[in-house]
Amino acid sequence: MFFNHWSKIPKNYWRWKDFPPYELASKGNGSLLVNEDALDLLQTARIRTNKPFFINSAYRDEHHNAMIGGAPRSYHLEGRAFDISLRNHDKEKLIRILEQVGFTGLGVNYQSFVHADNGRKRRW
Repeated sequence: MFFNHWSKIPKNYWRWKDFPPYELASKGNGSLLVNEDALDLLQTARIRTNKPFFINSAYRDEHHNAMIGGAPRSYHLEGRAFDISLRNHDKEKLIRILEQVGFTGLGVNYQSFVHADNGRKRRW
């Protein structure tokens, strides 16, 4: 479901208790495309780690994605991708949990975050 701004999301719709909508909205215009399957995976991973997740990037509107040099067909544009900070996390343990809960796309070669999405199976 798409919302022109995260503040327009009805409170009774939002079920991901550890991730407020503003944290997942586009840093460009505040819009948010909700991919429920991806958010369910994210919430499950958060519960399994028993530690807060700091999300560097989640949904991106097209303009913001282009401005930061994101891939033109990025899963961030579909609300299916999250860049999760490694702050307070062991990288290998976090990757293992993300795989266990069902994330299929994992960007693991970054110093400060792990990219996780529920797109096609791949790792980089």
